[in-house]
Amino acid sequence: MKAIIHGRIVAENEILRGQVLLYDEQIRRIIPEAEFDPASAAEIFDAAGQYVSPGFINMHIHGCCGVDVMDDEDGALEIMRRAMAATGVTSFLPTTMTYDIPRINRSLQRIRQAMQSTAGSRILGAHVEGPFINATYKGAQAAQNIMPADFSLLAPYREVVKVITLAPECLSDLDFIRLCRDCGMIVSLGHSAANYEQAAAAFAAGASHVTHMFNAMGPLHHRNPGLLGAAMTLPVSCEIIADNIHVHPIVQQLVYRAKNRRDIILITDSMRACLLPDGESELGGQKVLVKNGKATLADGTIAGSVLTMNQAVKNFKDNTGASLAETVAMASANPARELGLPAGAIVPGKWADLVIFDKDITICRTIVNGQVVYDRLADGGLESLL
Repeated sequence: MKAIIHGRIVAENEILRGQVLLYDEQIRRIIPEAEFDPASAAEIFDAAGQYVSPGFINMHIHGCCGVDVMDDEDGALEIMRRAMAATGVTSFLPTTMTYDIPRINRSLQRIRQAMQSTAGSRILGAHVEGPFINATYKGAQAAQNIMPADFSLLAPYREVVKVITLAPECLSDLDFIRLCRDCGMIVSLGHSAANYEQAAAAFAAGASHVTHMFNAMGPLHHRNPGLLGAAMTLPVSCEIIADNIHVHPIVQQLVYRAKNRRDIILITDSMRACLLPDGESELGGQKVLVKNGKATLADGTIAGSVLTMNQAVKNFKDNTGASLAETVAMASANPARELGLPAGAIVPGKWADLVIFDKDITICRTIVNGQVVYDRLADGGLESLL
């Protein structure tokens, strides 16, 4: 048994003080400090007043540190694992883009193989973003690779694909959504021009998620509420890129007030330029320029982000006035619940996937399956990744 002492434990609804967290591969117990016998623990970590939180789960990330999920390189996902741990992410879904089908297949094959590894942050499976989307709201997706939905392309990877982003108005019928759901895939609506009725029908058919809410979809209009109107009013999970570029802080505040807080999921949607200096980069085979933290294509279209998950948590908390426990849940408990994982909360029986951070949500230590996978002091901080 291992122990974390002198930490502020971030529970789902409160911050616990004066408690000791006991764990091995799973969370075992939380006991008062007065009841803790140091001789009973094989390893003790003194959190020294820092916060002890469930590990963050990133459901939407394309790349970081100069690599991308679509790269035809076996080492790209391993670089992402290390970077995720350094930003507090203990589990993530590498996210594919609208490429040609052979390239997507190769990426899914690499993700399938990486799912077997126990080193570093967990790779849970894939988020497949496109190619079944609407060209009107393609964003940084490549138009020439957009195609009609075809379940036979997903079927060989049914155990790999955890989320599929699509435009419901482009489906020939809603049976495609039911086929995905029957295989355990979360169907997310995004890159879509759907009106309210089309979005609501897709949700009724089994879709349950919205990809980067507000981005790559029609605006909210008082006579045409569209996909956004459905996302705001129906009980579905909504991704938010809280970098203060994709979604204005006031709009983040609006979502916090309007949505059930259990349905808000913080993501990064980050690209290979994440954790690198400003300059030229690439996304989906297209040239990207990053300046002052904003990534754009040549025509000015926003192209992914350079956001990290710990910064997303801090931004959303600061922008909305949400409590730390609430905001952490949006990056841990909420995605864990949707993905059906025994994670996202510090309660007995859950995975011992933990992150320790300071008041600025700077990551100090990350633990996956009870093992330390990142230690800021020992590993040299984020700079050691570059």
